[in-house]
Amino acid sequence: MADSYGARSLTVLEGLDAVRKRPGMYIGTTDSQGLMHCLWEIIDNSVDEALAGVCTKIVVTLHADGSISVADNGRGIPVDIEPKTGLTGVEVVLTKLHAGAKFGNDSYNAVGGLHGVGSSVVNALSSRLDVEVDRNGKTYRMEFHQGHPGIFQDAEADSPSPETHFTRTRKNRPTELREVGKVSPKTTGTRIRYWADPEIFNETARFSYDQLIDRVRQTSFLVPGLKLVVIDENIPENIHEDV
Repeated sequence: MADSYGARSLTVLEGLDAVRKRPGMYIGTTDSQGLMHCLWEIIDNSVDEALAGVCTKIVVTLHADGSISVADNGRGIPVDIEPKTGLTGVEVVLTKLHAGAKFGNDSYNAVGGLHGVGSSVVNALSSRLDVEVDRNGKTYRMEFHQGHPGIFQDAEADSPSPETHFTRTRKNRPTELREVGKVSPKTTGTRIRYWADPEIFNETARFSYDQLIDRVRQTSFLVPGLKLVVIDENIPENIHEDV
């Protein structure tokens, strides 16, 4: 199954045009409920990999700067070119609304996130989103600002910030997906870190740790063999919830 999972497995249903102008159409509200909806979308993509039998661990990290990251050891988002759009699989998944292998027939027999709006909406509603993919013995990386691909000029690689200067990719330039490291050929997975955009979410929007833990526990019960870990960097002793 892993060998046949490439960018050709992805199906693009429509564009990403009105998300920032009408966020309520995609996530319901721009308060706490909408904030949590975005997190469920990212987690559900990893859960779908587990349902396909190709992911055994998901780690959700609540960073001290307010960003959230979700990492899994699934197959990794495809990095090759999707023929209809001419974009890499990473760009298709993160910039095209309702795009992914779950809409086709080849890669998923069961999905938990088909009813959702997808990672592209989370990307559009984030002031910054970073993605890293392990595939083919390499680590690939790409960054986005409010859904647009480009490069953040971070002073320190381990201290990313949405406030850092961002250079947006011009339409006539090649992809910003780049190789940043090497891993074992057997190592695969996806890591997404995003910062919810304060221009979109209202001042009452608050993240709910309790809702996250409840959702993680429910998921662990429904998907046997899947380990979920929650790390909260906001607590001095750094809480880890293993489920």
